[in-house]
Amino acid sequence: MTVLLLAVAPCVWPHGYAGKRIFPTTLAIDDPFVMDEFSLLANHIKGPGTPEEPATRATAISAEYTARITPHFGIFLGGEFRHLEPNGKDALDGFGNLEVGAKYQFFTSAPHETTVSIGLEADVSGTGDRRVGATAFSTLAPTLYFGKGMGDLPESAKYLRPLAVTGVFGAAFPTDSRTVTRRTREADTLDKETAYNPTVLQWGVAVQYSLQYLQSFVSDEGLKTPFDGMIPLVELAMETCLNADCRGQTVGTVNPGLVWFGRYVQLGIEARIPINDRTGNNVGVSALFHVFVDDVLDELLARPHHHGFE
Repeated sequence: MTVLLLAVAPCVWPHGYAGKRIFPTTLAIDDPFVMDEFSLLANHIKGPGTPEEPATRATAISAEYTARITPHFGIFLGGEFRHLEPNGKDALDGFGNLEVGAKYQFFTSAPHETTVSIGLEADVSGTGDRRVGATAFSTLAPTLYFGKGMGDLPESAKYLRPLAVTGVFGAAFPTDSRTVTRRTREADTLDKETAYNPTVLQWGVAVQYSLQYLQSFVSDEGLKTPFDGMIPLVELAMETCLNADCRGQTVGTVNPGLVWFGRYVQLGIEARIPINDRTGNNVGVSALFHVFVDDVLDELLARPHHHGFE
């Protein structure tokens, strides 16, 4: 029965699919679909120090809600709480800047399990705590999103059909080219520091292998719950500085992990492995709890209301 339900899922599940392919929500990069959804994401990693700042153990819990305005256009709102533990200093707590944005899914091919979207995200200055890294300037990030399943491969390569790739490519542009910080010291002297705000290229890919797709559309391997809803994946999440003092520098992580999806929720966990010393030398972890709001609402609205007890 489980296999049967999964096999017909594209006909009844309004979220994240192209043809027979169900694309999960990933943890490190955004997915290319527009849907009603709510996500809680927890990240924990120890970052590198600098000559001015000590190495810091950082824990962040972020929440994001997306609402569809039309079947292919949606808006989202997100925020993040941060707990920082700098070496040799007191811990700091605070919120990052508010994030708002929109996404338009303009192309979907069911036979080729392909979808492409464009979006715009804004990080709103003045809504977060600068002590925990919230920037004093806003950013605007136009982004291209894509997803491609391999279900159109020939029969000779049928065990590669459960593979899929999603990716993002965009850039975050600061609304102010520089930030000036003024500090008053002893004897009422005033120090002024100027920092140039960089434009950052944001790019990444996620490679997935869907056991649900394998079981339902390639070969019945006898997988049972919960294995028939699992998708092993590896994500690459990168940022490359395009100008200012960090020009040409890239930071990022390689994130191997696993997601599981059901009718209403998705769970995920990944390791966060830094790609270089600028990113850090410690492995972190990410965990995701995701709710398919559209499916929950459909179930609640379709459920008959009974008066009294049966």
